[in-house]
Amino acid sequence: MFENKTEAQAKREILDLVAEYCDKFHNQKKYAEGDRIPYASRVYDHDEMVNLVDSALEFWLTAGRFTDEFEHKFSEYLNVKYCALVNSGSSANLTAFMTLTSPLLGDHAVKRGDEVITVAAGFPTTVTPVIQFGAIPVFVDVTIPQYNIDVSKLEGAYSPKTKAVMIAHTLGNPFDLNAVKAFCDKHNLWLVEDNCDALGSTYVINGEKKFTGTIGDIGTSSFYPPHHMTMGEGGAVYTDNPLLAKIIKSMRDWGRDCVCKSGCDNMCGHRFDKQYGELPLGYDHKYVYSHFGYNLKATDMQAAVGCAQIEKFPTFVERRKANFKRLRAALEPVSDKLILPVPCENSDPSWFGFLITCRDGADRNEIVKYVESKGVQTRMLFAGNLTKHPCFDEMRKMGEGFRIVGALENTDRIMRDTFWVGVYPGMTDDMIDYMAKTIVEAVK
Repeated sequence: MFENKTEAQAKREILDLVAEYCDKFHNQKKYAEGDRIPYASRVYDHDEMVNLVDSALEFWLTAGRFTDEFEHKFSEYLNVKYCALVNSGSSANLTAFMTLTSPLLGDHAVKRGDEVITVAAGFPTTVTPVIQFGAIPVFVDVTIPQYNIDVSKLEGAYSPKTKAVMIAHTLGNPFDLNAVKAFCDKHNLWLVEDNCDALGSTYVINGEKKFTGTIGDIGTSSFYPPHHMTMGEGGAVYTDNPLLAKIIKSMRDWGRDCVCKSGCDNMCGHRFDKQYGELPLGYDHKYVYSHFGYNLKATDMQAAVGCAQIEKFPTFVERRKANFKRLRAALEPVSDKLILPVPCENSDPSWFGFLITCRDGADRNEIVKYVESKGVQTRMLFAGNLTKHPCFDEMRKMGEGFRIVGALENTDRIMRDTFWVGVYPGMTDDMIDYMAKTIVEAVK
């Protein structure tokens, strides 16, 4: 097949066939009323598949040229200086938090027993790194219908042990960054924005419109298939702070001190002539560890898919916004029975989902069962109240390991009365209209 062809010619032929294959056999199913509507799904074409095969043919496998390209493009899109690709959004949160524990941060570092303000109405991996390190999560309530941290509770949550605030923008809706950032600045606290469900959302702070994830000290993203863009698995950690960026890369790359990329040696020219810790003079710098880190790198095949996705990403955001707007208008007639979501002031959300809270007299479980029976997939707001889950059983029994400020009234209400449906960019107007019709039927 490849006789008398150069490697470049053979590769081009393979990639052309991959594009043809994708066009013929993928994304061919058309929606018909009554078909199952998932809450989220991948949106892609032959660009992603061609990139994936291109990377596979190169067979570098670990981080390589596509990783470099993605980190550059993603930084450019968000207008941040530093970006590190990792293997999942959960790993991004782990990397972000562990970065704050680095000895390089001196007295500003988070230490065991220090406190981190967060919320219980969210996904567990925003909180898991805090607990596993031995810091103390401090849970405060959220508001409805924004579903984000109640900023009026922040001062009550603060203590001399508080070192950071680490919270997510719920389903694309930014939290009140003006208030949270001011609180962090006042008390000299770190702010980590879990941006995994809000990529593409913007917020106006101090008169400037910025992407969420870029306003705090560190932002994180996830590229799991349901999210705003996908690599299959994958995530990113980003910052404008050069010291934090250095620590992020170290935490991601085994905790090593050396900044050489895989396959590169002695970029600084001092690989064998320095002394570190109590190691002998001249010990190989590629094997010097300044942190207790991990291997959280993504593969170049994942990055290759991301390089194609990010080119389409702005259109994904606009479609999410349009789907949200259409669904909200269609559900307005039953707003006396359902609390519909409201964007945070000063924000323009890139909606991940459409949150609905049942008012008195409307039964969440009955509505969800009806909607699901008609082929519309639903989800709860993740943990509901994380502190009620079995993972907290031992800490609840011992009465230690976390702290709750006030009563988590809205958090508990969300656990009882709230669900959501999708608005992902692959949804057509017909799908949105059918979802709305089904929810209205369920309520009536």
